[in-house]
Amino acid sequence: MTRPETTRLVMKFGGTSMGDLERIRRAARIIAAEAAKGKQIAVVVSAMAGKTNELVAWTDGAGPAAAGLPLSDDEYDVVVASGEQVTSGLLALTLRNMGLNARSWMGWQIPILTDDAHGRARIEDVPGDVLGAAVDSGQIAVVPGFQGVTRDGRITTLGRGGSDTSAVAVAAALECPCDIYTDVDGVYTTDPRIESRARRLEKVSYEEMLEMASLGAKVLQTRSVELAMAKQVPVRVLSSFIEPDENGNLPENAGTLICDEDEIVEKRIVSGVTMSRDEARITLLGLADRTDAPADVFTRLAEANVNVDMIVQSQARTEGAVNLTFTTGRRDAQRAAEMMTAAKAELGFEELRIDADVAKISVIGVGMRSHAGVAQTMFRALADKGVKFQAISTSEIKISVLIEDAYSELAVRALHSAYGLDAL
Repeated sequence: MTRPETTRLVMKFGGTSMGDLERIRRAARIIAAEAAKGKQIAVVVSAMAGKTNELVAWTDGAGPAAAGLPLSDDEYDVVVASGEQVTSGLLALTLRNMGLNARSWMGWQIPILTDDAHGRARIEDVPGDVLGAAVDSGQIAVVPGFQGVTRDGRITTLGRGGSDTSAVAVAAALECPCDIYTDVDGVYTTDPRIESRARRLEKVSYEEMLEMASLGAKVLQTRSVELAMAKQVPVRVLSSFIEPDENGNLPENAGTLICDEDEIVEKRIVSGVTMSRDEARITLLGLADRTDAPADVFTRLAEANVNVDMIVQSQARTEGAVNLTFTTGRRDAQRAAEMMTAAKAELGFEELRIDADVAKISVIGVGMRSHAGVAQTMFRALADKGVKFQAISTSEIKISVLIEDAYSELAVRALHSAYGLDAL
């Protein structure tokens, strides 16, 4: 789907970009440069870096709920959402002091409508009429990210990284592109802190970015990419530390555009290598070899909202038994292990082992669909470095392997070189 030409634009600035008054002034100058080009602008902002953690700590410090009372997640949201309210007001004030027509809009004023899952709410609708009329009149609308409102008027928050989702949702409502300004100047072939020869990608498909975000890349929040793909919102990732020149222009081909695969003329076989250390491996040794045993295990995990990724089943030494291995996030691992142990008799396994000293390494690229030998290149590169893999998972456009954490950075560099990503 091709969007009609529009002069509307959503700009989003993250926590580091809002870190102090000088950085807020820098963001204001970037916004002013876009406004000078005739853009009708809505800006979505995060809280100052570290502020959300401070607010969460305050809610923790208020103490636990009294016996028999439910958690006050709705009041938690009232407190935690205030960080973005501060930065939206400060940015609007700064823009006004520069002579620009600006106003802050709270999530409930637009409104950004969500469900009532406080602390992890999902956006249901963003009516674009009122906000669209405001920006079309020449007002720069400054919107706090990360927050919304239920249909009965209670403030909600969207979970960590939710400001990215807010920005894409507002862009979808205004039917316009979304520029996300952050502390990096785009999406790279891998983490430049691990591989100095990593290259910035000019364009990445929605599907590739979704895989990268879910597999360890921290540039964009996964839900924001899902929404951008569903609503076909073009998203550009830019650095808030690179200011426009005297003519209001950014460097040529600045940032990375996340777009539909059809807009990428020359598709790379592999676009990136990611690493996630937020992994743990759980193994049930001597699980009864019943046809319904795995279903029983994963049903219990699903009911407890434990996400499982890689799964490997192998024959156990004990006759009539198997070993079942799966991976989950480190945060969920202890809870999953406790749940499995509590149900040991019903599930019928002999021993449980948990290993958090693992990492997931993934290669991602839409070109995998039409090229053979991608897996062979991966396993050969790892073998040449003496890296053993413990589990594998695949999709049409990615291959992930679980390895010892000690070899993770070595594996990333080896794969980056094997696929020629340092030569892009």
